[in-house]
Amino acid sequence: MKKPPLTLYLAAPRGFCAGVDRAIKIVEMALQKWGPPVYVRHEIVHNKFVVDGLRAKGAVFVEELQECPDDRPVIFSAHGVPKSVPAEAAQREMIYVDATCPLVSKVHVEAQRHADAGLQMIMIGHKGHPETVGTMGQLPEGDVLLVETVDDVATVQVRDPDKLAFVTQTTLSVDDTKDIIAALQARFPAIVGPHKEDICYATTNRQEAVKAVAPKADALLVVGAPNSSNSRRLVEVASRAGCQYAQLVQRATEIDWRALEGISTVAVTAGASAPEVLVNEVIEAFSAHYDVTVEPVETAVENVEFKVPRVLRQPA
Repeated sequence: MKKPPLTLYLAAPRGFCAGVDRAIKIVEMALQKWGPPVYVRHEIVHNKFVVDGLRAKGAVFVEELQECPDDRPVIFSAHGVPKSVPAEAAQREMIYVDATCPLVSKVHVEAQRHADAGLQMIMIGHKGHPETVGTMGQLPEGDVLLVETVDDVATVQVRDPDKLAFVTQTTLSVDDTKDIIAALQARFPAIVGPHKEDICYATTNRQEAVKAVAPKADALLVVGAPNSSNSRRLVEVASRAGCQYAQLVQRATEIDWRALEGISTVAVTAGASAPEVLVNEVIEAFSAHYDVTVEPVETAVENVEFKVPRVLRQPA
């Protein structure tokens, strides 16, 4: 039977960003340098396929440092950790490697600098997300106030409205965050913002690419994990940009073919922690059902690269 034609718009940039690339490389290099097992506090990046692959090579994923033995190396995830975590590792004389994305570390430095200047911090982020926990944990408990929505801004209680600064999680919706910042500036005109936007280049670029492809497509699939903040934001951005059906899928096996009946155009992108192999898997799945024409839609070119920590570049 002849397969129906389908145009598949492939959004770019998509998939791995420089921070994720670096974090995965850190685990692989640590395994080469020290041999397995190497412990990783929290998922190194939010992607089951990536985590399972590293687990197979000898990485052991734990939630807390207490679960790690003193005599094996431990790696902190790309999302960043509270200051208390490396302090505990140092006190236990552990070998540890910090895989925090440099763009998240920039936010940590910013928060500390504002606090040193006597400003109370407000963080725009998602409660309980590892990045938010890590950033808020750079300062003593209670010194950083969290706001998640415009409504939260109206009720947040501050020490002094004239001595405030804000930072943001790096993986938020660009549009949502603009509205929250505007609400903060309206309520607290003296509030100090970051020198350069905290939402990272990769989050912004992937959202812009989705805005470019979403209006063209009957459906849009985001390859990514349900606990990946940036992947979930891409689904929201697609819906707002006019795509009637936007879904998050971890693997091609999760595609709901019944929901896609009758479509002639589909767009595919991937969150910053989803490897390209999973995107190819999705394209192959569509090729099994349709006569597919792939059309790349590129809105930016990325050439960012971050060095791995020096300890991994030195011989064992």
